[in-house]
Amino acid sequence: MNLNLTKPIVFFDLETTGINIAKDRVVEISILKVFPNGNKESKTWLVNPEIEIPAEATAVHGITNEKVVTEPTFKELADKINEMIADADLAGFNSNRFDIPLLAEELLRAGIDFDMNNRKAVDVQTIFHKKEQRTLSAGYQFYCGKDLEGAHSAEADTNATYEILLAQVDKYEDLENTVEALSEFSTHGKRADFAGFILFNDEDQEIFSFGKYKGRTVEEVLKENPGYNAWIQNADFPLYTKKVLREIKERMSASKKETMTDEEKLQALQQKFNLR
Repeated sequence: MNLNLTKPIVFFDLETTGINIAKDRVVEISILKVFPNGNKESKTWLVNPEIEIPAEATAVHGITNEKVVTEPTFKELADKINEMIADADLAGFNSNRFDIPLLAEELLRAGIDFDMNNRKAVDVQTIFHKKEQRTLSAGYQFYCGKDLEGAHSAEADTNATYEILLAQVDKYEDLENTVEALSEFSTHGKRADFAGFILFNDEDQEIFSFGKYKGRTVEEVLKENPGYNAWIQNADFPLYTKKVLREIKERMSASKKETMTDEEKLQALQQKFNLR
């Protein structure tokens, strides 16, 4: 069984200093790139996170501060990683909620304007949980009949995730073998950002999913309380969430300019430059 691909798809896994998307850093990344013709390309890097790796994180993945002290930083690897994933859809295990959001944060911190506008995301864990309600190791045993040796190493988890998806497509006749269908099935809800602070409603409008404006459209809130965007931009939110808000604000400004009369445009210029 091969995946029915129209473009490359990248399976990847991150080992990190923790689970806070906005604050924690990558200590290992493994990428398996699968091409439509079935060819594969893989690469694994240890990464110096430039912050202390907590003991509880090391207990999970076995990567110590000493092990990565001489390894390249994510910023030093960012161009290579971005080049490898640039033309590809993305897939992983719990990737929609963790790996993709954290990867986006690291790339944005490195000055690379990462987004998902022209790619799909397939979360193998979501397919697994919807179908069988299990963990990665149990999923590997269930679908592939193998014990997952080296669990919580990025390379082992990445390759296991790829094998599980192949087995899932083979097992479930109602699971369409296209990235678009797999992406739709493995998504819990439509999000404007990765972390789920901004969602889409039934009318495809961005809405806030938290706080006092929960359920209200972003455009409505920003018109009513322009300072709310400034608060989020300066608070401890993920960089990608902030980017989405900036883009919505820019879209609103562009739309407003298009509908302004010449007299209103003149008044706006006068206000801007304090002209009389």
